[in-house]
Amino acid sequence: MLPTVAIVGRPNVGKSTLFNRLVGKRLALVDDRPGVTRDRREGDARLLDLSFKVVDTAGYEDHDEQTLPGRMRMQTEAAVAGSAVSLFLIDGRVGVTPLDEEIARWLRASGHPVILVINKAEGNQADSGIMESYSLGLGDPIAISAEHGEGLSDLFGALAPLIDSFDTGDEQDNEDDEDANRILKLAIVGRPNAGKSTLINKLLGENRLITGPEAGITRDSIEIDWIWTTGPGDDREVRLIDTAGMRKRAKVTEKLERLSVADARRAIDFAEVVVLLLDATKGLELQDLKIADHVVQEGRALVIAINKWDVAEEASALFNGIRAALDEGLAQLKGVPMVAVSAITGKGLDQMLFAAFDAREAWSRRVPTAGLNRWFEHAITLNPPPAPSGQRIKLRYITQIKSRPPAFVIFGTRVDKLPKSYERYLLNGIRRDLDFGAVPVRLTLRAPKNPFDD
Repeated sequence: MLPTVAIVGRPNVGKSTLFNRLVGKRLALVDDRPGVTRDRREGDARLLDLSFKVVDTAGYEDHDEQTLPGRMRMQTEAAVAGSAVSLFLIDGRVGVTPLDEEIARWLRASGHPVILVINKAEGNQADSGIMESYSLGLGDPIAISAEHGEGLSDLFGALAPLIDSFDTGDEQDNEDDEDANRILKLAIVGRPNAGKSTLINKLLGENRLITGPEAGITRDSIEIDWIWTTGPGDDREVRLIDTAGMRKRAKVTEKLERLSVADARRAIDFAEVVVLLLDATKGLELQDLKIADHVVQEGRALVIAINKWDVAEEASALFNGIRAALDEGLAQLKGVPMVAVSAITGKGLDQMLFAAFDAREAWSRRVPTAGLNRWFEHAITLNPPPAPSGQRIKLRYITQIKSRPPAFVIFGTRVDKLPKSYERYLLNGIRRDLDFGAVPVRLTLRAPKNPFDD
């Protein structure tokens, strides 16, 4: 386990910018307005030869716990409690504010190691802020510019005595590769207020993510590694990915929401299996079908979960209606696994996870070439390809070129004349007969190059 470093401070001092600098990529959303970050986001960081896990937190504000800023503050407090050391960021250009002084008092009382970091210290504009920071009683400050990468060597010098470095040799890399293949990368997506964060909190058994009646609370896509125990000796590793709600494109007008939706789409690209969470009180809407179609187009395995089943009316009719609408709306991928769940009571969550692991197995399956071609010969014998304009289409053989998602290539002559209906016949046969189920399958037709074309 890597040591954890939490970045804390009031809103808009550059915590997410420093987080992105330490992890080496733009994971956290960054905007000029304060309060962009809400949930705590973790990432693997590296600073020279130090490796650690860094946690980006929401801006610390003094509000009642029942309010959204109050719930955000509770997440920050949990991050500090679980960290080996905290980086307390203040804005050097603004100097020490009353809220900075309150945060400093809280951090001193926590008893955890704290490094005082003065951000935005490029040039001479932060000199007065650096001098003021000595009054916080947290030792000598470290002046940096998270945006420009200045002062990170000094930050390394302060962190090095507090956290341990680790060996990054080939053995570790091989272990990481094996872990990546073993961990199920599971993204939870859906419209705003469908209950995505509540569902993940129920799986984890803790309030890891901020929830509430307000729509659109989640902004960043948050990854959480978790062990799902299905029985004695059967522990399964899952990387849960919570995402922002995805509204109709026409309704997304603010820059921040556009960034959140783009982050959710990247989460779909990263995932192996995507659970599309529907709201049982609202049924299936066109936006749900658009999200599902995007998942399929990206080649991810899809599972449908109908949430709030504990308050659903006419449950049987609702389930059958959604099933029929999905089969019609996703005609290219009928029979997608569908389960009824409740993020409040926990109903159906194990069934949802079993469906996700089964989908990942089918999504990763490879068929031996010999068995694949035996099936192929049988399929074209049962239903030979048509002969448009009297010209015979000859399909010679098939091979699987990749998995995750499964992709096949059929070689033959005049394949450009093959009707789409016959391609669908072959695709449906691959899913049905070769046990791929309702995962996206890619099929490409290829003709050998004619040496006399020129």
